[in-house]
Formats: sequence, C-alpha cells, structure tokens
Amino acid sequence: MKKYTFFFLMMVIFAFSSCENGKKAQKKTNQIQQSDALEVQVPIFNGDSAYVYVAAQTDFGPRVPNTEAHTKAGEYLINKLAQYADTVVVQEFQSRAYDATLLNGKNIIASFNLDKEKRIFLSSHWDSRPYADHDPDEANYHTPIDGANDGASGVGILIEMARQMQIQKPEIGVDIVLFDLEDYGTPEFASRTSNSEETWALGSQYWSLNPHLIDYNAQYGILLDMVGAKDAVFYMEDFSMLYAPHIVKKVWKIAATAGYGDYFVLEKGFSVLDDHYFVNRDANIPTIDIIQYDPDSPYGFYEHWHTLKDNIGNIDKETLKVVGQVITEVIYRER
Repeated sequence: MKKYTFFFLMMVIFAFSSCENGKKAQKKTNQIQQSDALEVQVPIFNGDSAYVYVAAQTDFGPRVPNTEAHTKAGEYLINKLAQYADTVVVQEFQSRAYDATLLNGKNIIASFNLDKEKRIFLSSHWDSRPYADHDPDEANYHTPIDGANDGASGVGILIEMARQMQIQKPEIGVDIVLFDLEDYGTPEFASRTSNSEETWALGSQYWSLNPHLIDYNAQYGILLDMVGAKDAVFYMEDFSMLYAPHIVKKVWKIAATAGYGDYFVLEKGFSVLDDHYFVNRDANIPTIDIIQYDPDSPYGFYEHWHTLKDNIGNIDKETLKVVGQVITEVIYRER
C-alpha cells in the first residue's frame, strides 16, 4: 500500500512537473513566435501617398535656389516633416555656383528616436535644376525643370516614410536629410574646368563638413535619386560598392527577398558623382546611392534626365512603392 501510494504520488508529481515544463516550453515558444512576428512587422509603404508628396513639390514650379518657388517648397517640406518627426533642424548656408552666383541653401534634417545611439540616415535632394541642358530642343537649355524624378521622387518617398515612422517607431534612430543645391552644377553649354565636378552636390558637401550636430555619426546612409520612373532599374553603383559594399548587398538582398529583383538588379552599374560621394569622402559615413541606371541612355540615366519632360506625368506610383517598401524593410529590420 505504501509503495503504491509513493508510486502514485511520484506519478502525480511527475505529471505536474511535466505539465509545468510543458507550459514553460509553450510559453517560450510563444515568446519566440511573438519575437519573430515583431521582427517582420514592417509597415506597408503607401505609393499613392508618396506620389501626392511628389506632386506637391512640383506644384510649386521648378525649385531653383534663390527663387520664390524654392522658398515656398522649402517651407512646405519643413512644415510637413515637422508634423511627423521628433525634431526638424534647418541648416542654412551659402555657396558659390559654377558661375560665382551666391546661392542661398537650406539642408532640412528630420530626426526620429533621438535617444537611440544606433542611427541610420536617409537622404535625397529637394532642389531642381535651373537648366534643361539635355533637352532635345536646344532652345530649352536655359529653362528650369520641374525635377519630378530628379529630386522630388526621393523626397516624396522619405516624407511618406516619415509619416509611417510617426505611426510606428522603428527600433533605431533615423535621420532624414534633404540636401539643397545639388543640381546647380556646371551645365553642358558652359565651359568646363578641372573642378567642374565639385560644382555639384553643394548641400551635401557643406553638411558632410558641417553636420547638423557636433560629432554626428550614423552606422550608414542611403541616398535616393531618380527613383520614380516607370519600370526603373537600379544597379549597384560603383562608389557605393567602393565605400559601402556590405550595405549595397544588404539592401539588394532585402529587395530580392521581397520579390523586387526586377527593379534591384544584382549587377554593377557605373560611377555617379552624387551626394553620397561627398558624404563618404568627407563625413566618413558609409553611404550608398539608389539611382536609376539605363545602359541604353546616352548618359546612363533616366531618359528624361535634365529635360522639360522630367515632370509629374512621368512618375510611376508602383516604382515609388517598390523603392519605399525596400527602404522601409531595411529600417524596420534593424535592431
């Protein structure tokens, strides 16, 4: 009788222990599943919303520095980002254009999760070119362009990202940097000098040497330029591969996993002297450039690059969605 009672008690204890261990194991499994769910809980990027932000910029007209349209567009961007970001800093500066014109510039920086030490910065340029110097009609060479794709597309994507980050904060700190005075470089019809390349990307040159915060640093940066054309293809740009190959591979892998391999092609493109070049060189922040490459184009760029046809009519919502979703995936998967 005693032996049976002891055996019975042992069985009860064993069963209870097994049940408790099972509950703990199930609880742990549920926690892991919840953790996995959190890791993939990435907001759905809204291409329609990004398109609205692109159109809002072009509605001001060409955003050429020292013009009323440029001033009003800048105010719009500052106010819009202030609705979503934790802070917005406006970095005012002056720089000389290729022809010695004194340009008044504003770099606009919107920040999220200021308490986070790990930071990533996302950027695009918000000004537009004063010259349609690649237009098929030479009579248009001195006419400013809307810059719907060349500038406004990247900015539109970043504003939509800012809206998403207000709704659902990422796990890291994020800074959106809108560079000014990017597209006032030496035109094709002007005499070119040995320093002509330095006449481009004046805003990023200034920010790279004079960041908006003392000792500002980021793990890496992503530049968006000409990211809104229909059926755009993005190759792995050379300077990006030189300075930040690990970031290029990270982004292109995420794009492929998301089913966007037709847009983000695993092939090298060509070298583009864009804002990211100066950030890499002068700020020493590994930065990549997502920029449309067209090997069939005479210049390798978007077919309407620096022409009057770079307007809102040639912006594609699906391309905006694809690029925006890839960058959103990148940001929200960081820990």
